Amino acid sequence: MAELLDTIISAYELVKESTSGVFYKFIVSIVILLIGFIIGKILGRLIFKFLHSFEVNETFSKLTGTTLKIEEIAETFTTYFIYFITIVIVLQQIGLASTILHMIAAGIIILIILSAFLGIKDFIPNAIAGFFMQSHKKFKMGQKIKVKGMQGKITDITLLETKIETKNGDIIFIPNSVLNKTEVTYVRTNRKDKPKRA
Repeated sequence: MAELLDTIISAYELVKESTSGVFYKFIVSIVILLIGFIIGKILGRLIFKFLHSFEVNETFSKLTGTTLKIEEIAETFTTYFIYFITIVIVLQQIGLASTILHMIAAGIIILIILSAFLGIKDFIPNAIAGFFMQSHKKFKMGQKIKVKGMQGKITDITLLETKIETKNGDIIFIPNSVLNKTEVTYVRTNRKDKPKRA
């Protein structure tokens, strides 16, 4: 009977030790997760405020003529990057880091590369064409042109696109790479011939 009691006590102690280790890891993981998510949110907001103080969105918009919200993108990227690091630390704490971490990291890297590529695939050709057009003074403000069946007066030329206004008052944005690659007809305004002097 004493041996049975000793076996039960030793089994209880063994379960208590193994459970307390798992419980401790679980509590630490939850605390790390909460702290990491809070830090991620705070750092994201700080990055946004820092970039906003320099008016990055407005400056970028003036330079390129697009409304890409860089401040918000930087905030989101920072927040989710901190979240990712936090999840990696939690997985290491639990002991599941190696295989899952490699799979998650590979997936995220592929996603980031694809997103970056898709984001800049139109930006680069349009910017190069816009720079070429502006340096060679190919078009002027107020000039009437006809492109792909669309006719109008140029009202704005930016690094990425050219804005024309039709006779009906419609505004058409044409990417600079399209203007650079396609046939453009310069439309002359109707001028009455001046009478010749005798």
